[in-house]
Amino acid sequence: MKIAFQMDPITAVDIASDSTFRLAEEAQVRGHALWAYTPEKLAFEEGEVTAVAQPVTVQREQGNHAHLGPPARLALSNMDVVWLRQDPPFDMGYITTTHLLDLVHPQTLVVNDPTWVRNYPEKLLVVRFPDLIPPTAIARDLETLKAFRERHGDIILKPLYGNGGAGVFRLDVNDLNLTSLHELFTGINREPLVAQKFLPDVSAGDKRIILVNGVPVGAINRVPAKGEVRSNMHAGGRPEKVTLTNRDLEICARVGPLLREKGQIFVGIDVIGGQLTEINVTSPTGIQELERFDGINVAEKIWQVIEARCQ
Repeated sequence: MKIAFQMDPITAVDIASDSTFRLAEEAQVRGHALWAYTPEKLAFEEGEVTAVAQPVTVQREQGNHAHLGPPARLALSNMDVVWLRQDPPFDMGYITTTHLLDLVHPQTLVVNDPTWVRNYPEKLLVVRFPDLIPPTAIARDLETLKAFRERHGDIILKPLYGNGGAGVFRLDVNDLNLTSLHELFTGINREPLVAQKFLPDVSAGDKRIILVNGVPVGAINRVPAKGEVRSNMHAGGRPEKVTLTNRDLEICARVGPLLREKGQIFVGIDVIGGQLTEINVTSPTGIQELERFDGINVAEKIWQVIEARCQ
C-alpha cells in the first residue's frame, strides 16, 4: 500500500520512543511504500487535497534513521492510508487539517478518523463517562473554578487543549495562585480550563492503556519524577511494566465500542487509581515502551486492522 504520514519532522524524532517511527518501521517491514509531510504542507487546491511530501525509508539508527527523497506534490486521494500523527496542541491549525482530511476519507483511509479526532479531543471525550472519571469541571469562569476547589480542596488545573503535561498545576486548598493562574491562562487564549480533583494515587503512576480498534492490548505505568505531579514522559515520567486490572478492563469495555465505532484505531487512555482521566486520540504514544515490556508487536496489531479495512 501507499502510506503517507502527516507528522512533525521525522528527522527529529527519538527512534527509541516515538510511536510514529515505530508505525513507519513496521509498515516498511510489511512492504508498504512510505511518504512523510508536515502539516503546513497540506493544502486544498481546486477540488483536490494535496501535500508536498517526500518518500521515506527508515532504519533503527538514531541520527541516520530517515532517508528522504525529493519533495513532490501528491494528491492524497491516490494514497491508500494517511496517518494523522502530528503532535498537539489541538489548536485551529490542527482542527483545519482534520477538515481537509475529511475530504479524502474514507476513500483514502485516514487514521484516526479525522471527524472524530476533531469531535473527541482527549480532555472532553472523558466527560461522556462521568461515572468513570474523577470529579471534573470545565470552565472559564473564575468563580466556578473557585467553587470547585472549595468542594474538593486539592485539585489539578490544566489547559483544555494542552499536551505533554505542559501547564499542569496542583492547587491545594491553601494555594493562593488560582486567580493568578486564571489571569495567565485567560490572557493567552479564550479557551476554558479543566479542573479535576487531585488523585493521590498518581504518585504510584499514571497508567497508559493502549487500545487497538477498541480492544486493550496492554499498558505501561508512567511514574512521576521526584517532586512532580505530572507523569507524562515529556515531563520526566518514568515508564514501568504494569498489568491490566479488572477495573482497567471494565473501563476499556465501556469506552472501546465507541472508539471502534468512530474509527479510532490507535488510542491511549490514561487511568489513575482506577479512574479515567484522558482518552488520547490525536497522537497517542506508548507503543515502543509497551512492546519492550510485554514482548508483543503492537505496531503489527495496528497494521493488521488497517490492512483489513483497505482490502
